Amino acid sequence: MTTKKKRVLSGMRPTGPLHLGNLHGALLNWVEMQATYDCFFFIADWHALTSDYEDPGKISGYTLEIIKDWLSVGLSPEKSTLFVQSDIKEHAELFLIFSMITPVPWLERNPTYKDQMVQLNNKDLSTFGFLGYPVLQAADIIMYKANGVPVGVDQVPHVEITREIARRFNYFYGNVFPEPEAILTQTPKILGLDRRKMSKSYNNAIYLSDSPEEVTTKVSQMITDPQRARKSDPGDPGVCNVYEFHKLYSDPETTAGIAKECRSAEIGCVDCKKIMARTLLAALAPVHEKRDYYDSHPELVKNIIQEGCSKAGKVARQTMAEVRHVIGI
Repeated sequence: MTTKKKRVLSGMRPTGPLHLGNLHGALLNWVEMQATYDCFFFIADWHALTSDYEDPGKISGYTLEIIKDWLSVGLSPEKSTLFVQSDIKEHAELFLIFSMITPVPWLERNPTYKDQMVQLNNKDLSTFGFLGYPVLQAADIIMYKANGVPVGVDQVPHVEITREIARRFNYFYGNVFPEPEAILTQTPKILGLDRRKMSKSYNNAIYLSDSPEEVTTKVSQMITDPQRARKSDPGDPGVCNVYEFHKLYSDPETTAGIAKECRSAEIGCVDCKKIMARTLLAALAPVHEKRDYYDSHPELVKNIIQEGCSKAGKVARQTMAEVRHVIGI
């Protein structure tokens, strides 16, 4: 007797190409989850409009690029449903219904809303769409009756709002939706070239689609121990971003040797970076190989998206038929 897999759902906004922070922060975990969960992963292109509504021209292009990145790191259309949010119009309908029952104070107390209002102060975010994006997010998740949402600890409040909306809907209309659990993921420390959070907006990222030459150049620009002015000065691996990458990508023997030689000034930062670049490129070689394949087969990528949207659409239509029935509209 087989046990039905629990369903998980997560998505990414198409605001730019994916980088190593996305790989370690989410994608590698998604790939592993395919073995034990019924996985739904989607491109949240409507969500991208909450901050990029003035210039949406790049969203469709980024959508294709992200799907190719997903396929290149190991997400499989045979194991997961990969789809695009805006192709499933039922998301908008459920968002509308949820917006009718969601109290405004729930949205105003959302910590991410407050943080992004400060961080993105170069954009006008005083819109209903930005305030209400947790409601759309809830519709995305609840539409597929997901049992869990893989998130980092900073995103747990998003899942809690979704749970509250599900409870409120069930209270008014009957027990229709499960309350999804946050599935906490452990993510390794990985910073950008300048030791800030790796981010497209900081221009400090190593992208999955970067060529080997671009990766090598970027590694050579990484900030190391700021107190080490000369090769003859002892270094401190504990404050060196390159060493953090060695811990992720180099074997334990190499990593231990780098730490020892850095502290005794037996190796300089330039040589350390060269070793890191070679190790990183070796780790990314399978990703780059798959990426080249999908770049040269655009119709295959489009077919994968169409098939994923067809599967997701079938589930969404079933859910909305049930929602309309219990509401009576």
